[in-house]
Amino acid sequence: MECGDYSVHPSVWCSSFLGNNEDGIFEAVLLGHIDFSSDPWPSISNGAKDLVKKMLRQDPKERLTAAEILNHPWIREDGEAPDKPLDITVISRMKQFRAMNKLKKVALKIVAENLSEEEITGLKEMFRSLDTDNSGTITLEELRSGLPKLGTKISESEITQLMEAADVDGNGTIDYSEFVSATMHMNRLEKEDHILKAFEYFDKDHSGYITVDELEEALKKYDMGDDKTIKDIIAEVDTDHDGRINYQEFVAMMRNNSPEIVPNRRRMF
Repeated sequence: MECGDYSVHPSVWCSSFLGNNEDGIFEAVLLGHIDFSSDPWPSISNGAKDLVKKMLRQDPKERLTAAEILNHPWIREDGEAPDKPLDITVISRMKQFRAMNKLKKVALKIVAENLSEEEITGLKEMFRSLDTDNSGTITLEELRSGLPKLGTKISESEITQLMEAADVDGNGTIDYSEFVSATMHMNRLEKEDHILKAFEYFDKDHSGYITVDELEEALKKYDMGDDKTIKDIIAEVDTDHDGRINYQEFVAMMRNNSPEIVPNRRRMF
């Protein structure tokens, strides 16, 4: 299972294994050493912990089969699992999204629109839980009533700020692709084609650079193409100061301040 995969339950699987680095985590997995004292496990139900323990038994013969997993009290219909697919990570990721520059927000929206169903497992149910009138969009009122259900205190001003941040096109609601943009796991950017597709959205002439004109044209679609926004983005992203954004600079921006991403080498133009 990939770190950050919430297809079974929105818990932080990888942090459950003690290890200072990737090799240490793999060794802990093989030895079956699970750390249930670290977050988020103290707040997870005993039923869920019991299921995880039985799924991860060191001896394969002792592990639960697929049928036994489906019949576990925490999983089965009318069982112990909470009937709320929402997760606390929604708020933390929306807060991270809010702090991003406008180029990155639009780029993530492009990535979100091209993700497969498997890559956004769980987010669709979260969206549906917030979209209580099934309109296909989340209003401020729906966000206001839905976020407190995540079990954390959040102020009215924070809710408004999160709404404004996730509403990339500024139409007053959050559509599905905007919601995925603001809440998806940043490891989705580990796939080269996701970042490349976003870059090509801005690089209209396929020159290998995003020019000021191309940036302005793309952002105007979202009412973001004002001079100050353009200057701020260029100042932040154009690290070689040539007045345009190359692919290497674009990748650096996409991965910057994204602790969920494990660094890998990237192909550059």
